[in-house]
Amino acid sequence: MTLVAATYTVALRYTRTVDTELYFSTTAVCITEVIKLFLSVGILAKETGSLTRLITSLKENVFGSPTELLKLSVPSLVYALQNNMAFVALSNLDAAVYQVTYQLKIPCTALCTVLMLNRTLSKLQWFSVFMLCGGVTLVQWKPAQATKVQVEQNPWLGFGAIAVAVLCSGFAGVYFEKVVKSSDTSLWVRNIQLYLSGIVVTLFGVYMSDGAQVHEKGFFYGYTYYVWFVIFLASVGGLYTSVVVKYTDNIMKGFSAAAAIVLSTVASYILFGLQITLTFSVGAFLVCISIYLYGLPRQDTTKIQPSETKSSKERLATV
Repeated sequence: MTLVAATYTVALRYTRTVDTELYFSTTAVCITEVIKLFLSVGILAKETGSLTRLITSLKENVFGSPTELLKLSVPSLVYALQNNMAFVALSNLDAAVYQVTYQLKIPCTALCTVLMLNRTLSKLQWFSVFMLCGGVTLVQWKPAQATKVQVEQNPWLGFGAIAVAVLCSGFAGVYFEKVVKSSDTSLWVRNIQLYLSGIVVTLFGVYMSDGAQVHEKGFFYGYTYYVWFVIFLASVGGLYTSVVVKYTDNIMKGFSAAAAIVLSTVASYILFGLQITLTFSVGAFLVCISIYLYGLPRQDTTKIQPSETKSSKERLATV
């Protein structure tokens, strides 16, 4: 997953800096959801073993279960809200402040894991989570630059938006993990349910953000082989992410994403001549140490524990 995410980031940077015809990112996100849907159907077909069983599974678990579809539409809607709140926050906060505060999504995910999935993290694990938060902040840190353009900003609105975005990030990921692990339903059935609602949400995003331009220039305006390559990587990365959530947890997904950030920055240094700074080096070191600390032998936290074992207050009190 880490290698795929790093390759995706580098390829995305290339398409947004080298390609002369910029494509609509909203349409690319929508197509990514469609490709993930078809890939999930293909994997489910292989899992069921026959076309008849595949159709039966889709009828029973997807088209014949509107409640389950509605259940999996929750993370899609929450992620959409998160992306919009992140944009509002970035428009009302300095870039440096945004970078630091947005990394609070890492400990927020850990907190949601404890509260929603009835898990317990050791003090060392909590320490590694906050170390990862600091390391990612340093890796992505860019000094503020003076600009002649004065933009009116509302810091209170920015901090409120970033708080909502952080909570949405933690809740949506852990919610999907809980749905996936709370039943024997196939992971690929859950993915199909998720991506169907995701297509609806992203199509609405295309209409709201770039509707007029897409109507004028076309849905696939600016698409090149490199853009399709980025979309393919994003699709594969999305499937890998669901597998990671299914068999590990959202916290481990955060560590993988952090490692991908470090790898993609190193690749950007090699390919695009990006300057490696002292803050990046320190941040990369902290990321590596935090991954090592979190990976030390510990209690299994990949399974949902019975809610009666400990109350949420008792679990937090042990930290």
